[in-house]
Amino acid sequence: MNSKKAAGRISSAVTMPDEVELKLALSPRHADVLESAGLMAGTPRKTRQRSIYFDTSDHRLLQAGLSLRIRRSGRKRVQTIKAGGAPAAGLFARPEWERAVADDTPVIDDTTPIPALLGDLGSGLAPVFTVNVERRAWDINEGGAVIELVLDRGEVVAGDRRSSFCEAELELKSGEPAALFALAHKLDAAAPVRLGIQTKAGRGYALLAPVVTAFKAEPVLLNHDVIAARAFQHVVRACLRQFRLNEDLFFTGRAPEALHQARVALRRLRSAFSIFKALLDDGVGTGLRDELRWLATELGEREASMPCSSGRRPVRFGTTSRPRGKPPMSM
Repeated sequence: MNSKKAAGRISSAVTMPDEVELKLALSPRHADVLESAGLMAGTPRKTRQRSIYFDTSDHRLLQAGLSLRIRRSGRKRVQTIKAGGAPAAGLFARPEWERAVADDTPVIDDTTPIPALLGDLGSGLAPVFTVNVERRAWDINEGGAVIELVLDRGEVVAGDRRSSFCEAELELKSGEPAALFALAHKLDAAAPVRLGIQTKAGRGYALLAPVVTAFKAEPVLLNHDVIAARAFQHVVRACLRQFRLNEDLFFTGRAPEALHQARVALRRLRSAFSIFKALLDDGVGTGLRDELRWLATELGEREASMPCSSGRRPVRFGTTSRPRGKPPMSM
């Protein structure tokens, strides 16, 4: 299908609002700490959600950068299609298409991007995994912005594999995206949080894929006319994503390969700060480079003492104290 014709069909058929949200990963215990910290005023809206994600047997939606789910909350069902865009690190800005549906059967017509982009594959869609969530939500005013803060505790199930998660999502309802980070820093001061890398769809597809012990660097694709500041943003996001994916793997399985790739991500990030030095404020850039140097040294010491396959006693990650006066790098 002609791509220009397809794009025209989409733009004339639907409105594509961008969902802008900041994902934060945290433990269930720290989620409890946040709830008792007094940052979220009022009684939360509590819901139980069950989402079924659909794709073809060869995952053509995933390959096209799309996800399709039907989420049930109470008696209400909503079908949502999201465009993934470039791999993100914490901040997600994605077009999405929503509609109410009567049951767990996807509705595929010209009000969605699927026929225009992929042709007629509605009959080939089938459930691939489910996500069950207990959600608590608050509306928060932060610096003139309105943000919906949700705490999700849930589980992803794909066949006989499953994975639990706990995350916070800060969705911008109105105002500037900077308010998301301002609120995130307040949350981090109350309980440790980390930038969230995986979407719920990403968690499900990860269960369908072979088990990995480390994530290597993903390609950073830049147009020839990209400005330097935008290129820097893409590179930094890619480095943060590689670091966080491997950090999670290391926390889960203590895989030496994951620790090594986390250090690779930091080296790439430090190189980016050197290459794009002219773009950075001297004070901010120097402080960040010092933080990265410290963290790289800490991880290097741990990698040097990690057990090989010979089975030496493993070294605990995160036990060395930071120099006094340096803030934590949880975000």
